[in-house]
Amino acid sequence: LSRGPSPVVLGSQDALPVAAAFTEYVHAYFKGRDADSCLVKVTGELTMSFPAGIVRVLSGPAAPPVLSFRLLNAGAIEQFLPNAELLYSDPSQSDPSTKDFWLNMAALTGQLQRQAEQSPAAPYHNVALLKYQFSRLGPGSAPLRLCVRWECSPGSTRVSVQYGYNAAALALPVPLGNVHVLLPLEEPLNNLRLQPPASWNLEEKRLLWKLLDIPGAPGQGGCGRLSASWEPLGGPSKPSPVAAQFSSEGSTLSGVEVELAGAGYRMSLVKKRFATGIYLAGS
Repeated sequence: LSRGPSPVVLGSQDALPVAAAFTEYVHAYFKGRDADSCLVKVTGELTMSFPAGIVRVLSGPAAPPVLSFRLLNAGAIEQFLPNAELLYSDPSQSDPSTKDFWLNMAALTGQLQRQAEQSPAAPYHNVALLKYQFSRLGPGSAPLRLCVRWECSPGSTRVSVQYGYNAAALALPVPLGNVHVLLPLEEPLNNLRLQPPASWNLEEKRLLWKLLDIPGAPGQGGCGRLSASWEPLGGPSKPSPVAAQFSSEGSTLSGVEVELAGAGYRMSLVKKRFATGIYLAGS
């Protein structure tokens, strides 16, 4: 969360800098040849980062101002799971798109002090404040759409995977990085043919396509097709789900934003990222 130790010497009268980070994990299951049959679940976490020098200010003789913040664009969130030791909220808030929280300053100070004792050279300390989750139906909420088709006969197997980047699923369209598609392949076989080439992991018994960033260079479009075919040696193949993995920086799927409420603190940085959890496409 930090760009490094702050050159600013924190004083009790200064607006104390804090940073925040949203990290989300997207779980998706695409079922059948109908690409519209899809369930997407997103779990997220909000973490705040405090420069090491803030510990001295918070533990000083004067009571620190209460750190409070507001989540915006939160209407899609179905469940909030606050850190019960640190965070308070008012359950009677009427606007579903915003949610206010404030911290137990004594508990926060104690936790930061313990982190400072354990890592005295650390330039900053991270504190997990809350988790949240929501679910959506349909591929419109999936950043990478997948559709898998298996064609199995006693003498041949053919698997095709179609993928497509979906910018509309993101609060801010950003590329998907380190995109991998994994096909389990545990049966004995002959004459394996791949398009495009993929790597074979013997220990994990799977094929791995490395697609790098999606979309890549301008004009590539962010969609494509993968295929594998082989001759099974033990009778017809049994279809199994294909998995995808990717990550991205600079955006979230929820679109939730954070702003500080009240005086005494300033937001120095907000980072956003998301990655895959369990991301599968079945036949």
